[in-house]
Amino acid sequence: MAITVTVAEKKILQNVDIPPRPEALLKVSEEARKPEPDVSVIAHAIAGDISISAAVLQVVNSAAFRRVREIESIEQAVMILGLRRILPIVKAVALKSSMKQDPILDEFWDDANKIAQACAIVAAQLEKPQLADNAYMLGLFHAAAVPVMVQNYPEYKEVLHQAEEEGWDYHILQLERDKFGTTHTTIGALLGQKWKLAKDLVEVIYYQHDTSGIFSSTELSKVGLWMLAILKIARHVVYMDRADTAEWDTVQDPILEFLDLEDADLEYIFDQVSKKLS
Repeated sequence: MAITVTVAEKKILQNVDIPPRPEALLKVSEEARKPEPDVSVIAHAIAGDISISAAVLQVVNSAAFRRVREIESIEQAVMILGLRRILPIVKAVALKSSMKQDPILDEFWDDANKIAQACAIVAAQLEKPQLADNAYMLGLFHAAAVPVMVQNYPEYKEVLHQAEEEGWDYHILQLERDKFGTTHTTIGALLGQKWKLAKDLVEVIYYQHDTSGIFSSTELSKVGLWMLAILKIARHVVYMDRADTAEWDTVQDPILEFLDLEDADLEYIFDQVSKKLS
């Protein structure tokens, strides 16, 4: 699949301020591209940003990445987890620090953190631990354009309230198009590209609410479908007691078929994720 941006949408997006990657992340990414990255340089770059380093330590010691021994320093985190695992986590926590904080987004960020943790836990429950770090990153990035919309469009707060009450689904995308000429999924995909997320993740962000028939098609890569399934399960666990579940109802059976699971298997995963998040 390719991300489609209309001519009219391009004009609108020229006036949308998408946050750049923080300096610490730029340094980490630059070092990571070298044939032989220096772990100490990467650790120093992360540790140099207090808010990012504190958030990284909080994440690696959270329920989603539960370890026998607590990781006490960034140097230790980089050494134990390795560059491949630490980079998605750094990107994820750097995202929030790059955004202007608004009290109206407090609940949004709380939910985003829960969804990110739930994504990592779901990956482990599905015996896909190699996807856990990117799943965590997807959990934070999949709706990252919502704060961008709030910053750029004061009236977007009304859409945010409606989505929190009724659930995030395709109807919210249509409302966004009608009011703003673009959607949070389009801006989110562009944000993902700007922050150098993998193509699979960018496509999941873009098509996350346009899921009719997607699990039986070849439009997303196999990894993309796994990540989409993980995201949908995680979101359902976090929102099941509060928001409308109409979107989940449309993807539940395709996800069960894709993952080759029974209803009871999925209920067990829901239960395990809920327990680990509590």
